[in-house]
Amino acid sequence: MCREHIQATPSWHGGPHRNDCIFVNVGADLDSPMGGLAVARVLCFFSFSNRTSHYPCTVVHWYSHVLKGHDPDTGMYIVTPTTNDDDTPDVSIIHVDCIFRAAHLILVYGPDFIPVISPHDSYDMFNSYYVNKYVDHHSFEIA
Repeated sequence: MCREHIQATPSWHGGPHRNDCIFVNVGADLDSPMGGLAVARVLCFFSFSNRTSHYPCTVVHWYSHVLKGHDPDTGMYIVTPTTNDDDTPDVSIIHVDCIFRAAHLILVYGPDFIPVISPHDSYDMFNSYYVNKYVDHHSFEIA
């Protein structure tokens, strides 16, 4: 068995924040290029109880697909952070059971100068990302 750790911490080992990306199972009946999976970035984990039920949840920032299919040059999907009509991030709360597995995103470099950034800022600095299907065997099968 394989175990993954998905991080959402304001300070990782006394340093900068760490917020991992995930594949979310949104259902096969939705119009999704990745067969019912969506990409999101975990902002925090929390849980609450109501009477006798316990609900583990997470706050996520959604990503949307730029193309309806794979990028013809790389064979990978391209996603961009989703915003609402008023340019605020598209954030919602989901149950932890909706998380399929961790996702790895690669920056899509444009013709402009690439600024000097640290790894913890990379998901905040660019407009689009490749969904890396070459990171491991399981990602290759689903992305």
